[in-house]
Amino acid sequence: MAIIKTENLTYVYGEGTPFRKVAVDDVNLEIEEGEMVGVIGHTGSGKSTLIQHFNGLLQPTAGKIYIDGEELWKEKSRLREIRFKVGLVFQYPEYQLFEETCYKDIGFGPKNMGLSEEEIDKRVRETARLVGLDERILKKSPFELSGGQKRRVAIAGVMAMNPKILILDEPASGLDPKGRDKILGLIKEYHQEKKNTVMLVSHSMEDVAKNASKILVMNKAKLFCYDETEKVFHRADELTQMGLAVPQITRVFNRLKTAGVDINDDVYTLKYGTRLLLDILKK
Repeated sequence: MAIIKTENLTYVYGEGTPFRKVAVDDVNLEIEEGEMVGVIGHTGSGKSTLIQHFNGLLQPTAGKIYIDGEELWKEKSRLREIRFKVGLVFQYPEYQLFEETCYKDIGFGPKNMGLSEEEIDKRVRETARLVGLDERILKKSPFELSGGQKRRVAIAGVMAMNPKILILDEPASGLDPKGRDKILGLIKEYHQEKKNTVMLVSHSMEDVAKNASKILVMNKAKLFCYDETEKVFHRADELTQMGLAVPQITRVFNRLKTAGVDINDDVYTLKYGTRLLLDILKK
């Protein structure tokens, strides 16, 4: 069963004004439970507006959204409960830290859900482990930590609510290469352990290629495609035409194919590309 489903989803900013703009246009989509989905699109493509619909931050101008089989806006009395199924981590989430200790910050969401102190404690400690935080850090103020540690505390605060769907908007933005790899590695480990649906919004094609099993591409407010990662990057020419840069390794293999080398052109990770080249050299 689809964990997220949209039917003719449309959202218009400034309806009835001279500034009217269609941000999401007639999107029909089904995302299966347990998928690791990369979400890509050029600036203004509609991807950020789309993901804000999945936990009810925005109400559609037209169309419907179903979360775990339940229509999101059908009964407003059910809205809060359904929203708890979708955790949304905004870009630079560390700016939203406010509690006096990391423990309280991570536990804020579960406490707001009305969980017992015992369950809150369990979730805080488990989530700290998942994001690679030493338990000693839980007693510290989040403002004593490094940028990467703050980011992990903020992400842990959403994970601690145990959402069935975790959506992260540019989770590695602004971090150095080491911090970037750490955050993305932890998100991948979280997905493998929890088996929840994870959506990773990113401008980095390399990050998406390494981590996502499927990719959702938005272009000019419309859904361009939603497919397996290798099939999406196989359409490298179309992605380039809409202003998206495919992974460097994909461009290299496409050039080799164009130059007459008998080689696969569905390469999107360095690891896979290296293996292919080694096989060719052995032959």
